[in-house]
Amino acid sequence: MDRRNFLQQSTLAAASLNVIAPPTMANQQYYEWRTYQLKSGSKMKAFDEYLQKAFIPAMNALGVKNVGVFTEMGMSEPPRLHLLLPFGSLEEFAQSTPKMLRQASYQQNSQSFADSASPNSPNFARYENSLMRAFAAIPQMEVPEANERIFELRIYEGYNDDAVRRKIAMFNDDELPLFYKTGLHPVFFGETLIGEKLPQLTYMLTFKDMKERDANWKKFVDHPEWKQMSSLPKYANSVSKVNRVFLKPTDYSQV
Repeated sequence: MDRRNFLQQSTLAAASLNVIAPPTMANQQYYEWRTYQLKSGSKMKAFDEYLQKAFIPAMNALGVKNVGVFTEMGMSEPPRLHLLLPFGSLEEFAQSTPKMLRQASYQQNSQSFADSASPNSPNFARYENSLMRAFAAIPQMEVPEANERIFELRIYEGYNDDAVRRKIAMFNDDELPLFYKTGLHPVFFGETLIGEKLPQLTYMLTFKDMKERDANWKKFVDHPEWKQMSSLPKYANSVSKVNRVFLKPTDYSQV
C-alpha cells in the first residue's frame, strides 16, 4: 500500500472510528506497524544503518518516542524487519513523514542510503503497514526495561465488526487485569483501523525468554478467572483466527 493511499484511508477511518470501539479518549495513542521485506547481505546492513542513524533520530526529533525495531525469531524468507511507531494523534501520524523529509539532519544522514538504491537494486523489496488505535484500558505503550527480552505479537481476526468489538470489550473489562496477574506483560493493545484481513485487533507481549512465556501462558489458561470469563455468552465466537509472531529487538530498538 503506498503512503498516499494509506493516508487517504486514515482520514476515512478517522471519520468512522466508532464502528468497532468507543470514541477516542484524549490520551489514547495510535500505532503504525510496518513490516519490511529486506534484501540479504549488504542491503540489510545499509537498512539497519539508515534506521539507526537517520530514521529513528528524525522521528524522535518530531516527538515520536520509543520506536521499536524487531527481527523475527527463526529464519524468515525473505528477511523481514518490523517497526512499531507510536503517535499521539492521527494528525501527528499524518504529518510525521512530510516533516521528517524536510529535516536538514535527516536529509544529510539518509543521503548515502538513498544514493545506494537504484531501480535494479532497491534497498528493500517492499513494506506493508497498518494503523491501530490503543485500547481504552491500556491507552499508552508500556515500554519494557532494556534487558534481555523477547516479544510475542498476536493478531486476532473476527468474523465481523461486532465480534472484534466484543473481544476488545473483553480485554478492557475483564481480561487485561488477568494478564498482569499471571505475568503476561503487555507492550500495547490496538484496534486495527487500517490494514489487511480486517476486522482484527493486535497486541504485543514481552517476556524474558520462551521459558517464562510458556509458563505464564499456562498460568493464564489454567486460571479460574479465565475459565469463568471465557464461558460468558457475551464473549462467545469473538475470535475466528489467531496469528502470532515471535520477535527479538534489534540492538538499537527503543522498545
